[in-house]
Amino acid sequence: MNRTPSSSGLLPLPGAPSSSWALYHARLAALFRNADVSVVVAFWLFGLINNILYVLVLSAAQDLVGATVPKGVVLLADVLPSFATKLVAPYFIHRVPYAARICTFVTLSCAGMLVVAAAPADEGPSAVGWKLFGVVLASLSSGGGELSFLGLTHYYGHASLAAWGSGTGGAGLIGAALYVLLTGWFGLGVRGSLLVGATLPAVMVVAFFVVLPRGPLKKGWKAGGGGYEQVRGEREELLAREEEEEVEEFADVPAGPASSGLLAPGPSVAATAYTHTHDLLHRTASAKASSSSFWANVRRARALFFPYMLPLLLVYVAEYTINQGVAPTLLFPLEQSPFSEFRAFYPFYGFLYQLGVFISRSSTPFIRIHHLYFPSLLQVANLVLLTFHALLNFIPSVYLVFVIIFWEGLLGGAVYVNTFAEIMEHVPAEDREFSLGATSVSDSGGICIAGFLGMAMEVWLCHWQVSHGRDYCRRIEAS
Repeated sequence: MNRTPSSSGLLPLPGAPSSSWALYHARLAALFRNADVSVVVAFWLFGLINNILYVLVLSAAQDLVGATVPKGVVLLADVLPSFATKLVAPYFIHRVPYAARICTFVTLSCAGMLVVAAAPADEGPSAVGWKLFGVVLASLSSGGGELSFLGLTHYYGHASLAAWGSGTGGAGLIGAALYVLLTGWFGLGVRGSLLVGATLPAVMVVAFFVVLPRGPLKKGWKAGGGGYEQVRGEREELLAREEEEEVEEFADVPAGPASSGLLAPGPSVAATAYTHTHDLLHRTASAKASSSSFWANVRRARALFFPYMLPLLLVYVAEYTINQGVAPTLLFPLEQSPFSEFRAFYPFYGFLYQLGVFISRSSTPFIRIHHLYFPSLLQVANLVLLTFHALLNFIPSVYLVFVIIFWEGLLGGAVYVNTFAEIMEHVPAEDREFSLGATSVSDSGGICIAGFLGMAMEVWLCHWQVSHGRDYCRRIEAS
């Protein structure tokens, strides 16, 4: 059965009926009709700055720890604290005002970069330890910032989510380019570049306190708790009463004006799964259960796992295993490539990946994906394909690998931004702020898993290639 553009989330094809184009333009108009430019700018800056230090640290990994320490150690130091923050913070951070969060995260980010920059330049254990400690501080800030800014989009609607996604995608490109620019063109060196990075979090302070309109947040935030604590409590009391009266069906609290009519209303497997699980859990809730309690939030998180968390986790495990474990071994003879040295392959793969991520994370106003498992499984297929090529060397041209890596970035960015768009569209308003923050644990969890897998796979694949007469990976290590 043919699906209309409004349900598929795809652009109408050339030659499509004028009604299809009318639906598409109506959807774009709905998305941006009430969008405040200052909101879009603020959230784009939030996404950019919150993620750019992560990119700067990974770009500087070789210079930070030297050749003797696995670069995966830097990745794990940059991700594990963020993962722990996202795992724990959603259950209590709703009690902390956003203004206090911003100031805390900016302080941690600046302190982390200053510690890294001030650490001794040698590669001794003490110096490396201080550098990793600074990375950990910045990582704590990044994790708390991501779950907070995603929760904040609840008050500002889908335009803010689209801007956040685009900003996070741009961080990859801008962060990598900024490191090259500072260390190369301006000759600041690693320490000077990191000191410049330490000033960047101040942009978030300006974006929040100066650029972002505070009206929507003030309206949603209630004194003494998060924005929807009272609504949650009233709703659970109603559900408990209905259970006692053996009422079989009930209506959800209507979504707030920030989310009405902004995304395509088409049916979604994820939405159906969430609604069923969400309703079942709430029907069994006690009338005395507080919606702000730890266990109530655990129940909400359980309802989010299969429709939203799992596909996001899968795509991040697959793509970061590719990036950290497989891509370093995707090497071709230099005469068959556009490069003059083997070191050039990996940075260019990274650029193509980040370009794909930026494009897809900026795509939700134009293309929506409702079935999140499909692109996640395609990403797993990319991992399998590239791993087999690293072993068997059957892809005939490096340019085909370029296309696959770019496609990898498109899939990863698309699953990320569409996961949160689905939550914004289908999760009831009283649960949405928590759900947006809690689901963000999946990307950091996936990166953590991929960090361990990648370190093992890179070593294994390189040994396999050398034993089969392809020693390109050894030439990189020797150069």
